[in-house]
Amino acid sequence: MPVLVDSSLWVHQLRRSGDPAKRDRVNALLASGAAAWCPPVRLELWRGVTNDAERKTLRRYAALLPDYEVSAEVWTRSIQLAERGRASGVTVPLADLLIFACAKIHGLDVAHDDTHFDELATLEA
Repeated sequence: MPVLVDSSLWVHQLRRSGDPAKRDRVNALLASGAAAWCPPVRLELWRGVTNDAERKTLRRYAALLPDYEVSAEVWTRSIQLAERGRASGVTVPLADLLIFACAKIHGLDVAHDDTHFDELATLEA
């Protein structure tokens, strides 16, 4: 089953300075064919590109990885989560709302290294 990998993990895989355990986690998802992404993850990664090697890797992934759509339904779920968060005193970045909602709409888990996704999971429950 595909897993939506958040940029908080991808950066460890893309950069030499990344945490080896987190890099291994992403590499295992890639090797098993389970790694996937969505437009907000791609944008976050492209925004942070620092060299040609990272650009080359992202282009390769663009040809290989399933890319899950951010549909109107994803936007609606994101808005609902933002409203629940605001009511609970939880503020989550827009990109994380979209990524989490995209995963849920498409029936995917999110692989991440970001506490915002843990907060979103409690709002979804």
